[in-house]
Amino acid sequence: MDRQNAGYLNVYGPPNASAQFPYSPRGNFAPVSPYLNFDPAYLSQSGPEWIFPEGASRQRGRFELAFSQIGGSVMTGALLGGFTGFYTGLKETAAAGHVGSVRRTQMLNYITKRGAGIGNTLGVIAVMYSSFGVIFSLVRGVDDELNTVSAATAAGLLYKSSAGLRRCAVGGALGFSLATAYCMWTGRDRLQQMFSPSPA
Repeated sequence: MDRQNAGYLNVYGPPNASAQFPYSPRGNFAPVSPYLNFDPAYLSQSGPEWIFPEGASRQRGRFELAFSQIGGSVMTGALLGGFTGFYTGLKETAAAGHVGSVRRTQMLNYITKRGAGIGNTLGVIAVMYSSFGVIFSLVRGVDDELNTVSAATAAGLLYKSSAGLRRCAVGGALGFSLATAYCMWTGRDRLQQMFSPSPA
């Protein structure tokens, strides 16, 4: 008796060629799922990919995006701070002549201190930006590029408000510039449609 043909080594038995490549009623050899045994051509691909509740928005709002923005800013700041702390620690410990465990300890101190500092700074700025963005969206009733630019400008002004009028203005201008560049980059398709000459 042939064990392989009996299914001893092949649990599912020999493959059935007619089951793998059936003839579709539409007259073409469409692939059939080996698990569900149906023709994917019968599925409608024109419908929406996601199902939304009645009246719900098709994209996440400012409040939902705030959590990822704040967490991402803290992690990015910690990563950048860790790199700068590592570089500074290498120079400082080499200049001080530290070796062995003393140098390793000082390097860890530089990395953690600089990483925590920059991470907290970017996290605070992200909290301010997200808060202003949520407030502007609720007040205006719409979420657009104007809210993004206004929130970034207000966050820059508030963050540098305790450093004097000049630095406050610099912080607001920096926030305005970064938000404007971001909006121009993400909305470049709409800008091209706005400034492109309409066909006669």
